[in-house]
Amino acid sequence: MTNKQSGGRLEPGTVIRAALELLDEKGLDALSTRAVADRLGVRMNTVLWHVKTKARMLELMADAVVGEIRLDDLPAAPEDRTRELARRYRRALLAHRDGAALVVGTYAAEPHTLRIAESLVEALLDSGLNEREAAWTTWAIVYFTLGLTQEEQAAGLQPLGDRLAHAISESSHPALHRALAHLTPDSFDDRFEFGLASILTGR
Repeated sequence: MTNKQSGGRLEPGTVIRAALELLDEKGLDALSTRAVADRLGVRMNTVLWHVKTKARMLELMADAVVGEIRLDDLPAAPEDRTRELARRYRRALLAHRDGAALVVGTYAAEPHTLRIAESLVEALLDSGLNEREAAWTTWAIVYFTLGLTQEEQAAGLQPLGDRLAHAISESSHPALHRALAHLTPDSFDDRFEFGLASILTGR
C-alpha cells in the first residue's frame, strides 16, 4: 500500500502544476494547500510533504511562472534584448490569472527567477552600465512590470475607467481631469512601453 503521507508517487512539479491550474481557475485568494490537495485527491499532509508551507508553495509557483519565459531568439543589441526580456516577463505574468500578484508576493531565489535576472543584468552590463546601475535598473524594470501588470489584471476584474471618471472632478482634481483620457484600461500596452523606455533612457 502506498503511503501518500510520506510523499507517495506525487512529485513537487505535479503539486505546482495543480496549484497553477487552481490559480488560473479561481484566483489567488482561493489558493491554499488544502485546495491543492483536494484537487489532487490527496491529503493535505501529502502536499505539505513536498512544499512544506503555503509560502514555499507560492515561491515555487512564482518561479514556475517565470520559468515560462523563453530566452532563445533574443535580439543581439543589448537595449533591444533588455526590452524584449521585459516584454516576455510581462507576457508570462499575464498568462496566469493573478500572475503578477502571485510573483510580487514572493522573493524567490529559485533557478528560473535567477535565470531571468541574470539575463537582464547581463544585457544591461553589455549596454555599458556599471554593476550597480545594471543591478538597480533590473530591479526597477521588474518592480515596474510587476506593479503595472498587477494593476492591469485587477482592472480586468473591476474596470478602472468608470470608477476614475466618477471619482475625478475638474474642480477638485484639475490635473488628473486633464490626464484622465490617458488612464484608460486599454492603455496598458502603451503605458508599459512608455515606462520601460523611461527607465532605460532616463527620460
